[in-house]
Amino acid sequence: MMTAPSALTVASPVADRVAYGRNARTRVPRSGHAEFAPAPRRPDVVEVLERQSATRLPELVPVRYARMLESPFRFYRGAAAVMAADLGALPDTGLRVQLCGDAHLLNFRLLASPERRLVFDLNDFDETFPGPFEWDVKRLAASFVIAARANGFPAAEQDGAVRACVRAYRERMREFAGARVLDVWYAQDSADRMRELLASSMGRAARRRTAEATARARSRTHVEAYAKLTRLTSAGRRIAADPPLIVPLRDLRELRDGLPAGGNGEHRGYGAEAEDKELRTVLEGYARSLPADRRHLLRHYRPVDAARKVVGVGSVGTRCWILLLLGRDDDDPLLLQAKEAQESVLAAHTGGERYDNQGRRVVTGQRLMQTTSDIFLGWTRVVGLDGRGRDFYVRQLRDWKGIARPDTMDPDLLRLFAQVCGASLARAHARSGDPVAIAAYLGRGDRFDRALTRFAQAYADQNDRDFAALREAVRTGRVEAAGL
Repeated sequence: MMTAPSALTVASPVADRVAYGRNARTRVPRSGHAEFAPAPRRPDVVEVLERQSATRLPELVPVRYARMLESPFRFYRGAAAVMAADLGALPDTGLRVQLCGDAHLLNFRLLASPERRLVFDLNDFDETFPGPFEWDVKRLAASFVIAARANGFPAAEQDGAVRACVRAYRERMREFAGARVLDVWYAQDSADRMRELLASSMGRAARRRTAEATARARSRTHVEAYAKLTRLTSAGRRIAADPPLIVPLRDLRELRDGLPAGGNGEHRGYGAEAEDKELRTVLEGYARSLPADRRHLLRHYRPVDAARKVVGVGSVGTRCWILLLLGRDDDDPLLLQAKEAQESVLAAHTGGERYDNQGRRVVTGQRLMQTTSDIFLGWTRVVGLDGRGRDFYVRQLRDWKGIARPDTMDPDLLRLFAQVCGASLARAHARSGDPVAIAAYLGRGDRFDRALTRFAQAYADQNDRDFAALREAVRTGRVEAAGL
């Protein structure tokens, strides 16, 4: 239940901001975050998922459910809408930030900055929206319990990861509360800085694995992706088919509504010329969202191919496309991903403003939260054959990305990873929110840490029940699940 925004701003006197943060404890005591119980009229979890599925490609909805049923953690990744409804029913602090909206542990990873430095940051902003800071912290905390349970860790180790995460968030937010505004804005978590901070806490094996993860991330370039995803044809390099995960437009039998380009579709009067024209139209709309210098850079590339791609867990069923562009020759590629942006799962629970373009919402939120974003990040709207407009955001498909593997972590490494995730989330929130007020609310002690530890356990239990509910819905035929 969102509280009304206050007239207090981040430019108000520090003493007023401190008082505002402390006064938020009267709305929600820090210990009050410990409790979670389903609301008396909590929506049926399968109904929540089915409402989301109604706007997605119907042939991919069973794939989404199959992926969610692989484990409770995979279910959690796909159930952001379920948790958003649960959080929206709780009292909140009113201390607003730009939320990620889906801040589970796998949405933190190594990324390349435009200056070609490897940084650690949030990566997924499909659900980004303004809201109470604690919603992201709670989603992140619960993800560590669920991941630790999947590894068979005892409750004490599960709790240890959550406490490390929330303590790091609280302590770093306090650092930002005393920092200059520009120092907060410029702060980033480079891979080198992370290794230095954690060196004293990591054993030799953990240091080796961290170094290996950094090296792997640097090897995952757009050139490596190009070699993997394309093949040489008589017409030059084109996206290789890997159905049903990757389906080039030339292989699609029918034009679907909302495509960002036409298929070969000769039987409907759509040939290569029409396909090329539609693809160029999409890129032109996207280019208008870029700053002038990036538009100039994009003009050095020509579009040559596109394909539909199945991505993620929660995103399965939304429209996602790979766009292949070439510069000087076939050895000068640019791979872009155009991903459909639907309304944030948080929107219905925050009372916040609505956006005229959901792709723009994603891009705006990402730029607010990330220290440095992809130079090709932009948005567009595609009008399908049915006349409906669908929003997309566009970014490079792959550029120095490294993702964590919690299933291979021991308790010590998971706790260290929780620490860097919590600190990174605090940095993202401090950029858009008021670190002074949030730090004043959290205080110096561990009351909030202990409360979030209890919440995370309670919500992990709820996630188990929701996972079982979806499994039962599939067993009884209420919904269909089909893997790829």
